[in-house]
Amino acid sequence: MDGLQPDVSLIVERSGGVAILTLNEPKSLNAISPGIKAGIEANLPSLLHDPAIRAILITGSGRAFCAGGDIRAMDDRAAVSVRDRMERSYRWLAPLLNAGKPIVTAVNGVAAGAGLSLAMVGDVVIAARDAKFKAGFPGLGAVADLGLAYTLTRAVGHVRASDILLTNREVTAEEAFAMGMVSRLAEPADLVATARAVAEALASGPTVSLAMTKRLLRRAYDLSLEAFLEEEGMAQVVCFGSEDFAEGVAAFRGKRKPEFRGR
Repeated sequence: MDGLQPDVSLIVERSGGVAILTLNEPKSLNAISPGIKAGIEANLPSLLHDPAIRAILITGSGRAFCAGGDIRAMDDRAAVSVRDRMERSYRWLAPLLNAGKPIVTAVNGVAAGAGLSLAMVGDVVIAARDAKFKAGFPGLGAVADLGLAYTLTRAVGHVRASDILLTNREVTAEEAFAMGMVSRLAEPADLVATARAVAEALASGPTVSLAMTKRLLRRAYDLSLEAFLEEEGMAQVVCFGSEDFAEGVAAFRGKRKPEFRGR
């Protein structure tokens, strides 16, 4: 396990097959600063392409997951500048949303604005019972960004997403769990340990199968039934040809736990 780096905006820790990314500017409630963005940009590509990393966990240090965008970086409001900043964010956001590797987000404290967007990137979203969620964008006169209208609508449906994104109301962890915005709840003191256990279980799973399942889940909103079933059939062809499937079958026949290697 790599040592922690408390002086950097993004702490990157490798633990077995899991990469843990911790937003680390607690004084600003981990608002997405240029330093945090630079940390994500510098580390995420290699983590996504490293076959030894089979799951990614994202959380925040201190008493918040992420309070949104850093307001200090928003002084330049020229259209070209804003578009450039958005495109820079999309360079790491799109690969994260399209990643074949499972993404777990562990939400401690507040997740607001772009912090809510980041939380919703997770395939599994685990929240502390005292966590709070808020769109934030309407309070500034901005549109929800970092894909939030896309991810939130798919998680909770159009009507609930509209309520959250238009009224700017605060959503408690319990309500978020009830509406399907959050996968699981944990006691605040147990949040990171719970999230790590989930990430480690995913990292030791059948990597090819998980990646194909994520792909099917994404395509389910876009394809006709016929096109989806064709995609599903090809995904199954890929899985049946993997070493992990052979191991899974052998373990089932041998009445033992499979040892998947991610191939």
